[in-house]
Amino acid sequence: MTTILTKEILPTWLPGHARLYVRHIDEGVSLRALARDEGCHPSTILRRIRRIEEQRDDPLVDQMLEKLRRPNAPKHSAGAMHRQGELGQGAQITITEARLQQEARRILRRLIEPGALMIVATDMDKAVILRGTVRIAVLERDVAQAFAVQDWISVKHTGRVVSYEITMAGRAALKRLVAAQTPEGTKKRFADQHRAFDKVSPQKPHGPRNNLYESPIGVLSRRRDKNGDPFLTPAMVTAGERLREDFELAQMGPRVTQNWDRFLTVGDRSGYNPNASLGGGSEHARERVAAALADLGPGLGDMALRCCCYLEGLEAAEKRLGWSARSGKIVLRIALQRLHRHYQEKYGGEHPLIG
Repeated sequence: MTTILTKEILPTWLPGHARLYVRHIDEGVSLRALARDEGCHPSTILRRIRRIEEQRDDPLVDQMLEKLRRPNAPKHSAGAMHRQGELGQGAQITITEARLQQEARRILRRLIEPGALMIVATDMDKAVILRGTVRIAVLERDVAQAFAVQDWISVKHTGRVVSYEITMAGRAALKRLVAAQTPEGTKKRFADQHRAFDKVSPQKPHGPRNNLYESPIGVLSRRRDKNGDPFLTPAMVTAGERLREDFELAQMGPRVTQNWDRFLTVGDRSGYNPNASLGGGSEHARERVAAALADLGPGLGDMALRCCCYLEGLEAAEKRLGWSARSGKIVLRIALQRLHRHYQEKYGGEHPLIG
């Protein structure tokens, strides 16, 4: 009966892993009981609970989790803010799902602006959004706590004043919320969160736009290393997209339709064409792809071909090549560095003409 009551009083917007954490810590529901309710293995429940446990170093996450606890629940040693006595147990949760979505559309729009940060201090009742030294938005503290639990924001700098920046999950949530405001976008709001079109060139305002989320190197370029620098530099991404462009111009990919070349060629219907499997395309582009892959060599060329040309994910490429997990991104990074050097030495940094 206690477990059912907890399910009813928890907010509807609370993520599933946070809901499991509260039920396990507050109500004492065992991992096996939670696994039976969720229809999964207890180890899966344990990973979800550990995920939210690791987030309790974030003051906003810790405060929200303490609000969700019952007044007579035992103290939890991991709660830093609770140990300081700054927040009582069983605090009233007033934020609703409709209000959360409304505030998310307003605040997340501001956080995606360049240089925008959310500032939270212990003695501040509200959080503010700053871009440089200019205040561009203000929000309630409980809304900021909900953002942190949803993993829409993450800590950037700690101290007496804590600053937050928007995460990839926050950007995806903003796309879903904005798309849901239109009747057409309601049907494709979950697909739109995986689309990020690059800027249209001023020289070609009506040219095609590339979906950066479609390419594995586009996704990898948004990751950062331990120093906060981009994992892939813009020059590496450009080199990978350049190889992909030549690959598509050469039409070197596998055929998905019937080859009608032999039927459209008069007097040569029974002849053998050794290049028929290549599918035509630009011969010069085919030569550029072959030269680039030959310069990379085995291993590096295989990874560049799989991820840049065939658009295979890193995990799929690792399995296909028989490599260990999480080794593909390092190899791909080295391959893109070598590929950028190849284009610099062979073409002097200039893109060759089409054809």
